[in-house]
Amino acid sequence: MLRRRLKCHRPKLNGMWKHATETDIAEVAAAIGDPSRARVLRALADGGVLPASALAAEAGVSVSTISGHLARLREAKLLTVEHDGRHRYYRLASTDVARALEELARIARPLPVRSLSDSVRAQALLRARLCYDHLAGQLGVALLAALVGGGVLASAGGGYRITPAGLGTLGGFGVEAEEFSRRRPAIRYCVDWAENRHHLAGALGAALARRLFVLDWLRRGRARRVVHLTEAGRTGLHETFGVPFDWDTSPA
Repeated sequence: MLRRRLKCHRPKLNGMWKHATETDIAEVAAAIGDPSRARVLRALADGGVLPASALAAEAGVSVSTISGHLARLREAKLLTVEHDGRHRYYRLASTDVARALEELARIARPLPVRSLSDSVRAQALLRARLCYDHLAGQLGVALLAALVGGGVLASAGGGYRITPAGLGTLGGFGVEAEEFSRRRPAIRYCVDWAENRHHLAGALGAALARRLFVLDWLRRGRARRVVHLTEAGRTGLHETFGVPFDWDTSPA
């Protein structure tokens, strides 16, 4: 009787029984778990697009080999492909993929530093980098803390919200509400894998990063994902938002 009663209360969907199931974490983990595929994902973690040939170089494999890896990542919904004539360009499928990579980096062991260039790049990534389309590292964490400390953002329900005064400050900086009030959540945050503190994500985080590039306060580094603060940026961020700079921000 109990089995019959439970069966009768299962909800139907399009004439079929709908069963509540857990998500297949193993499938995604297996796709990420190969070192070559992990390097592909890291190369795209700044939100950019790259052709297969460039990703092959990043992964350290041949162009013929990379095609299988890219197919696997697409099947796992981690990558999307864009067509431009005969050329194909790959990017992360969503900001959620970038957030997942950031979370995995928090619990993963550091890669060994085998050369001086590895050490320089590692230090540059710690200072300032792009996490998909927003700032991360020491600079990203310091910016979010300054936005909260200066009253642009306020803590709310375990997250953050823009204050009325903050809307005026952001508008004066050249970031209008329309830039972060569309379909994408205005404010999200990532727990920075290096700092173990929040950095600002979401539409506002992306809009601020874009504005910093436009003002030439921020420049892309030679190493992928690395960004460098210019002298104008250091002065401007301190004067506009009160960002303190008690670490070396000079390009590596």
